[in-house]
Amino acid sequence: MNTSSISLRQRLSHYEKLMRLDKPIGILLLLWPTLWGLWFSADGMPNWGLVWIFVLGTVLMRSAGCVFNDYADRDFDRHVERTRNRPLAAGAVSTREALLLAAVLSLCAFGLIVPLPMLVWAYALVALLIAVSYPFAKRFFAIPQAYLGIAFGFGIPMAYAAQTGMVPKIGWILLLANVFWSIAYDTEYAMVDRDDDVKIGIRTSALTFGRLDVAAVMLCYAAMLATLAYVGWHEARGYWYYGGLLLAAIIAIYHFTLIRARDRTQCFKAFLHNNWLGAVIFIGLAVDFRLNPMVMPLR
Repeated sequence: MNTSSISLRQRLSHYEKLMRLDKPIGILLLLWPTLWGLWFSADGMPNWGLVWIFVLGTVLMRSAGCVFNDYADRDFDRHVERTRNRPLAAGAVSTREALLLAAVLSLCAFGLIVPLPMLVWAYALVALLIAVSYPFAKRFFAIPQAYLGIAFGFGIPMAYAAQTGMVPKIGWILLLANVFWSIAYDTEYAMVDRDDDVKIGIRTSALTFGRLDVAAVMLCYAAMLATLAYVGWHEARGYWYYGGLLLAAIIAIYHFTLIRARDRTQCFKAFLHNNWLGAVIFIGLAVDFRLNPMVMPLR
């Protein structure tokens, strides 16, 4: 396709699809752990200016990550049924445009954190390097979803650094919980593309786990919830927080009913439904801090 002949409106539409703004699930899966970090690090009373910085930064960096992911995967995406019509794979956007767009989005995200402590800058650079290198992890790592979990959870240490000037051990444990969650939901996502991934040679957790894929997903959900329960105990959280974890466990069991037959449509439905799992955990956390503001954590 000749990209120079399309109208501005068409070009913006292609950019929107390239940034996945038409599919906000990725933004939400990145946002929920960031909000967990903001609330835990501030004992339930985060600076609202910081909240807006992190929310906008989440949108910008997820968009930049999607653009670079499609740039790195453009030759693979042409051979996958679900991705062959993405703007880069279809030739609707040039590689030069994509790299420029990713750079602009990244610079805008960096502009948001300029007023924040230098430690946040350092972690932001690490997060950027992880996001840029993630597409290539799928060529080499047996479970690249764990790498994705680090990328999607790096808002947690950044939140601690922004509000406390340091990242305590419990902040890294909270990041670990997100790694388990990411392996669970992105394995569900990978189960959708299993046949195509075999053909093109991409490594995914769905292929690595093989016939144990469903069991692995449920084990990762259990590890995530157990880790979050430990974080809650360490931070002296109350019944509302654990109620949120209980609802999340029920949602995880519902996901089992969707993925156990390994139907592609149902697996994708389970992946999308993870938004609600992350949401109930955050709601339980926020309500618990609201109703139990004076409880002191074990620090």
